Amino acid sequence: MPRKETGFAERLQTAAKAKQAQMEKLRAKAKANETQSDERLSARIETAESRKMRVAERKEASVAAAKLRDAQRAAEKATQAQALAEERARKDAARVVQENADAGLKQSQKATRDAKYAARKARQK
Repeated sequence: MPRKETGFAERLQTAAKAKQAQMEKLRAKAKANETQSDERLSARIETAESRKMRVAERKEASVAAAKLRDAQRAAEKATQAQALAEERARKDAARVVQENADAGLKQSQKATRDAKYAARKARQK
C-alpha cells in the first residue's frame, strides 16, 4: 500500500486551519477571562488606594512624632540651659563670698602684721 504523502500546499493549509482553531479558542477564553480580569483590576486598584492611604497615614504619624521629638528636645535644652545658668550663678556667688572671705583674711593678717610692727617699733624707742 502506498502511503499518502501530503503536499506542501496541503501542509500549509492544515497549519493555517490549526492556527485559526487556536485563535478561536483563545478568543473564547479571553472573553471568559475578561470579567475575571476586570475584577482583578478593580481589586488591584482598591489595594493600591488603600496602600496610598496607609502610607499617607504613616507619613503624617512620623511627621507628628518628629515634631514631638523636636519639642521635647527644645524643652530639654531650655531646662539644661536654665540649670547651667543657675549653676554659674551659684558658682559666681560662691566665688564672691570666697573673695570677700579672702579679702577679710588678708586685712586681718595685715592688721596683725601692722600691730606686731608697731609693737616692735614701740619697744625699740
